[in-house]
Amino acid sequence: MDEPPIPPGDADSLIGGDPSEELSSNRTALSLFRTEMSSDRTLMSVVRTSLSLIAFGFTVFQFFQTLKENYLKDQMMSAAPRRFGAVLIAIGMVMLCLGLYNHVRSIRMLRERRNRLYRLGLIHNMAQFQLSSTTLIAGALLIVGLFAILRAIFHIGPF
Repeated sequence: MDEPPIPPGDADSLIGGDPSEELSSNRTALSLFRTEMSSDRTLMSVVRTSLSLIAFGFTVFQFFQTLKENYLKDQMMSAAPRRFGAVLIAIGMVMLCLGLYNHVRSIRMLRERRNRLYRLGLIHNMAQFQLSSTTLIAGALLIVGLFAILRAIFHIGPF
C-alpha cells in the first residue's frame, strides 16, 4: 500500500521532516507525560498513608484523652496520650514532607529534561508549569496535620 504523500506545508512541522522521527518524538513526549502521572500516583500513595497516620494519631490522642478524663483520672500519666498521638501525627507529617519533596524534585527533573529535548528540536512543546491537584491536596493535608499536632501537644487549634 502506498502512503499518501505529505503535503509540503506539513513536512516543515514534522521533526526532522520525517514521519518516523515525528512518531518517535511523540512517543518520547508521551513517555515523559506518563512518568509525570506516575509521580502523581506515588504522591497519592504517600498522601493516603500520611492521612492514615495523622488520623490514627489524632484518634488515639482523643480516645486516650477522653478515657483519662472520664475513667482513669489518676491511673494514667497525663502526657502519655498526647505523646503517643503526637508521635504518630509527626511521623505522618514527616512522611508527607518527604513525599512532597521527592515529588517536586522528580517533576522538576522531568520538566528540565523535556525543555532540553525541546531546545534540541526533538519534541514540539516545552514543559508548562502545572500544579497538580495531588500536590494541592498534599499541601492541604500538611496544614491539617499541623492543626492536629498543635491540638495534641498544646491543646490549641480548631479541632
